[in-house]
Parts: sequence; C-alpha cells; structure tokens
Amino acid sequence: MIVGILKEIKAEENRVSMTPGGVEVMNQNGHTVLVEKKAGIKSGLSDKVYMNAGAEIVGGPREIYERAEMVMHVKEPLPSEYGFIRKDQIVFTYLHLAANEKLTRHLVQSGSVNIAYETIQMEDRSLPLLNPMSEVAGRMSIQEGARYLEMSRGGAGVLLGGVPGVDPGTVLIIGGGIVGTNAAKMACGLGAKVYLLDNDLYRLRYLSDVMPKNCFLLMSKPVTIRNLIREADLVIGAVLIPGAKAPKLVTRDMLKTMKKGSVMVDVAIDQGGCFETSKATTHTDPVFTVDGVLHYCVANMPGAVPKTSTLALTNATLPYAVEIATKGWKRAFRENREIKHGANVVKGKVTCMGVADAFGLEYVPVDTLL
Repeated sequence: MIVGILKEIKAEENRVSMTPGGVEVMNQNGHTVLVEKKAGIKSGLSDKVYMNAGAEIVGGPREIYERAEMVMHVKEPLPSEYGFIRKDQIVFTYLHLAANEKLTRHLVQSGSVNIAYETIQMEDRSLPLLNPMSEVAGRMSIQEGARYLEMSRGGAGVLLGGVPGVDPGTVLIIGGGIVGTNAAKMACGLGAKVYLLDNDLYRLRYLSDVMPKNCFLLMSKPVTIRNLIREADLVIGAVLIPGAKAPKLVTRDMLKTMKKGSVMVDVAIDQGGCFETSKATTHTDPVFTVDGVLHYCVANMPGAVPKTSTLALTNATLPYAVEIATKGWKRAFRENREIKHGANVVKGKVTCMGVADAFGLEYVPVDTLL
C-alpha cells in the first residue's frame, strides 16, 4: 500500500504522524511511504533522515492525497484539505468528530474510510492510541496551570507547592483516567493538595493504592464539584467518553463561586470541553478570562513538546498502521476488533454511535459494510 505522511497545518501543531523509524518498518512490510516536505522538521526530523529511512519526499499535500491509498495525520483534516480526500481513501488520524460537524458531514460526502486514533479500543476498554498523548497532556496541564497562576500571567499569584509555613495550592482534577492520573502525579509531586474525582468506584480503589498521601480520591458528583471548586486554585478537566462529546461538568454558576485569579485547564476541549465556558484556544493565544477565572483550552497541547510526543505517538500508532496497510481496512476490521472500534465514518456512513448522536445522524454498525 502507498501511505502518505502529511505535514501538520493546524496552528502551532509541531508533531508528525510517523518517524523515520516507522518509515523503515513500513518499508520492511512492503509498503511505500510518501512524506510531505518538512513534515518532521519541528520534531527534529529532517527530510534527509526520512530519505535515508526509505521515504519518498513529496512537495505538497495535494500530491500526497492524489497518490496515497492511506493518509496519516496527527490532527484532523482542515477545510483546505477537504477537497483532496478521495472516495475509498483511508484517513488515519485523531478525528474528534463529535466536536466537528462540518468535518463529519464532509467525510460522509467523500465516501472515504476514516479511522480515528482516539476510538481504537482494546478489550479492557483502554484507548491505546489516545493514552500516550493523554499522558503528555495530563502532565502538561499542571505545568501550564502552575505557570498561569503566576501574577505576571494574570493569575492569583499562588505557588502550587507552597513553602514551609505556607499552605500549598489546591488542585481539583475531574476525571481519574490517563489524563487525570498523570495530572495528579505531577501536582502531587509539586506538593499541592490534590482532589481527584471519578465516578468509577473500582478506579478510585485502584488509585487509592498508588497515589501519594496528598491526593484525595472522591466520587465525582455535582455537589462535590460545586463544593471543592470554591477552594481550588487550579481545576483540570480530564473527562472522556470515547467518540462522544464531553459532558459539561463545570457550569457557569459554579464558575462564579471560584476565587479570582484561579485557573482552569480543559484537556477535554478536543471533544467540546467539559466546562460550560470553554472555547478552543491555541498555543499562541492560550488563555481567556471569564468571571475573573483564567481558562486554558488549547486543543493540541502535546504539539508544544513534539520531540517527546511524536516519538510517543509513533510507538503507539505504528503497529496499527502496519496492520491496516498490510490487510486493507475490511480485513483489518474483521480480524482486529481494536481497529474496528476506530471506524468513525466509512463509505458515507457514520459508524461511531457517539458521532451520530452528536449531530442527529443515522448510526450504521460497521459490520454491515464488511
């Protein structure tokens, strides 16, 4: 199969969807890899390194889309690419369609086969292609939140870890999955007082065994969020319903009770955000203020640390990319249930229930298309 690796064009997105090492593995499995010129430059990967690994360097996205049977991105296609996507072409990337009706409807019209990294799911319901970026985003959420708590950045002037004789800052993390757990580890490591909420009692029991003593595990309920948000200096939104819009767990009314100069980081913004007042921002203009509370809602947080996140992403995606390229999408779906979970829009049909529900579209089980 001919596989195309596109240069990312989303604002401040510095990752690339395949490393030269991944190109070499693809070649070993009999596949041709086209890499758009300078696709990896911001991840520290030159065109020469890709060529030495066996890639063909291509001038622009149009040629990639015209020649490749499967195209790979990190982020979703943007409007300038919509017209390039062909019928039966495989698009393999993070799609987050439940928060993007325009892209969803275009992919339906295109007749292409769209496989989303974020909904590929293992038997234990874990999300192997979302996990590495969730680990990065979870850790970054505390790093960025601590920075914007500084008064020079518009925050209240709170040091999360405190110092001897002074109380530490309070961090409220909503969601105890991969993002929330990694955020809690970072916040606890700084010495903050951390509340970690989840609605799964078994998950809370597990976390109580592995988290440090300054992490307090509580069942997530509206009343709990409402009470804790009043004392929080930093709030991390870390909820996820695979393939579906994030629920709005922090309302505008709750926001009004928060301390002025506190900070909220919405890591769920790719799926529409879990704070009622959230709207997507960029690394260039990452924050805005509502009712005196700073909101950090960057939709591609790991893009700020591409030399880490590109490697972590390729480690996870490469085995699936090889399997799809080797078997084709139909056989890959039949033989690998994990990949089949990734089917979002296939040949004009919405095959992910969360996406169909988000926009009132008909849901068609992917098995009917095989």
